[in-house]
Amino acid sequence: MTRSFKLSLAAPVVTAVLALTPPAFANSALERARDMMEASRFAEARMALEPLARSGNADAEELIGVMYAMGLGVERDDRRAFEWYLRSSMKGHPGAQSGLGWYYEVGRGLPAPDLVRAYLWYTLSAIGGDPDAAVSQEEVVKKMSPEQVDAAIALVNDYKVWLYPFR
Repeated sequence: MTRSFKLSLAAPVVTAVLALTPPAFANSALERARDMMEASRFAEARMALEPLARSGNADAEELIGVMYAMGLGVERDDRRAFEWYLRSSMKGHPGAQSGLGWYYEVGRGLPAPDLVRAYLWYTLSAIGGDPDAAVSQEEVVKKMSPEQVDAAIALVNDYKVWLYPFR
């Protein structure tokens, strides 16, 4: 009886500690990876980021996207950069959303530019707090027809509710 009492008290404590450990570990690992990138140690940074990104960390996903977009420690690969940005964007990462908007705007790594989706991602990025995205949004809308703007606004309304339910 005493033994089960000790286990029942220990379980919540262990659960609480484990619940706090992964984010703290992820944050420190992410900071180390950023430090490596700043020191131009890109291969090491990528190795540090991969487990975080594969477990769904949006910051790590965005940074891997940056590495592929710019050819930092990897061969530049627009398709892979786009895919990493997309993963991060769907989790609400404003930097990745802006990057995705740029890919759609210029069509790099895509069959063709898609101004509707560029507007969508720039707008979501601006809502998420990226100040540069609002400027990009203003520029891309100048290239769009009224029908494209209407289609983009409809997409923004669909995504915004899902990505930013309290804004």
